Amino acid sequence: MIKQTLYFSNPTYLSVQSKQLVIRLRTPLEESVITRPIEDIGMVVLDHPQITITHNCIRALQANNAVIISCDSKRMPHSILLPLEGHSLQSERFRIQSKATEPLKKKLWQQTIKAKLQNQAAVLKYAGRPFKQLEVLRKRVLSGDSSNIEGQAAAYYWKTLFGDFIRDRYGEEPNHALNYGYAILRSMVARALISSGLHLTLGIHHRNKYNACCLADDIMEPFRPFVDLLVYRMNLQGEISMILSRDNKAKLLAVGQMDGVFARRKSPLLIGISMTASSLYQCYTGRKRKVNYPELKIQAYDISQPTK
Repeated sequence: MIKQTLYFSNPTYLSVQSKQLVIRLRTPLEESVITRPIEDIGMVVLDHPQITITHNCIRALQANNAVIISCDSKRMPHSILLPLEGHSLQSERFRIQSKATEPLKKKLWQQTIKAKLQNQAAVLKYAGRPFKQLEVLRKRVLSGDSSNIEGQAAAYYWKTLFGDFIRDRYGEEPNHALNYGYAILRSMVARALISSGLHLTLGIHHRNKYNACCLADDIMEPFRPFVDLLVYRMNLQGEISMILSRDNKAKLLAVGQMDGVFARRKSPLLIGISMTASSLYQCYTGRKRKVNYPELKIQAYDISQPTK
């Protein structure tokens, strides 16, 4: 079952009672109460300064491995709250993960970049753009991507997809939509990795000493094109506002419901990410040699192109 994503953008009081999330929505005229089973919730997004959440509520959500995302004054995802313990054999898995050799991590990063380029090519194909160059570059990815094929592919990909566009976290739109989608995706990946008993700090490629989520930033790479596809479709239809609207955010939050193909098995990303995390751990143990990354199949989406 797909876990629910709950988004709150108004004054709200969140508590828990009898394993139910109790949602008290406040307006100047009235207060309404809604409940949701805690076990059905995978992510909670807090996007208003007048939201109150009880400690018992936080504990119940974390016991269920739900992610709590807090947004900043610009209403963009700013921080995530995750459980410290996500697996019964966590300490054992930490030890196995920490012993991963450099050759293994370089092979895993090679797989990661190849999977990312494959999905980027699928996005360009969906958009009716030339995509063969990415397939050529994909074949040139070496162990550890030592020749930085990822960077070469990115330069081609963004220019081909959006034209006169520079991918920059602080750049012009639709960068803000991409930022929002990637932040949600990062939280989903972090949740899955913790549930598999893996440590987010111990990446396979990212090593920034200021980054506490290196592994999530590694593993999310092949998932990014799913966000790109969402943003491309929204941008083509002229739906993206200068300041992301509630409707914009709702569509980006739905990335977890998009279908990917995981080892020939179609699954929503929110479920499939757990398969990816589990396969990564098995690569650390030597039981598997490949990470089960998603494949973006354009047949899963309406390929008719809407016009502005």
